[in-house]
Amino acid sequence: MSGCGCEVEIKDAEQKAILYWLLAINGAMFVIEMIVGVLADSTALIADSLDMLADAVVYSIAIYAAGKTIIHKANAAKASGYFQLFLGLLILADILRRSVVGSEPVSSLMMGMGFVALIANVICLIIIRKQKSGEVHMRASWIFSANDVIANMGVILAGLMVFAFDSRWPDLIIGFIVSIIVLRGAILILKDAKQELQTSNTNFSQ
Repeated sequence: MSGCGCEVEIKDAEQKAILYWLLAINGAMFVIEMIVGVLADSTALIADSLDMLADAVVYSIAIYAAGKTIIHKANAAKASGYFQLFLGLLILADILRRSVVGSEPVSSLMMGMGFVALIANVICLIIIRKQKSGEVHMRASWIFSANDVIANMGVILAGLMVFAFDSRWPDLIIGFIVSIIVLRGAILILKDAKQELQTSNTNFSQ
């Protein structure tokens, strides 16, 4: 069996199964968290929901890349990195708008939804933990899931601070931090993908 290529097929099938689970969880959480974020008038929740959307797109692209060449996988990771970069900038624009026009975040909804999202992302981390040192598109997925856990804890903290200080600014500040996490993840993935492409091109030219 060692020379039939079955190991690669099994690996790709395993990757796809993992990615489908991650896609389902993040897609569902994006819809739920966006609805709750709008009802709660919370920048942090809306930012986190857009981060979930970015992840769902990333996993869709990674599913496309599974079973393809390293170059395809690196280009898929690159595309997901650019999309996450766009969403990070979109979150910043919304924070700027809310800082001018104002907002009234509901702390109880923030904390409750943040806790649900945290559980969802811990499940994602458990699912993908074996792939964190794998191929570039799977490493990208690990980075996204790890960033999400940090962002979720930030949302819960923002809810506590909004309640404690009766102020909207903790929500805006945590929303800003989430956007930075999103942008940092995008930069890391783009850097990783660029290195993979350079390595592939070097090997191809030799």
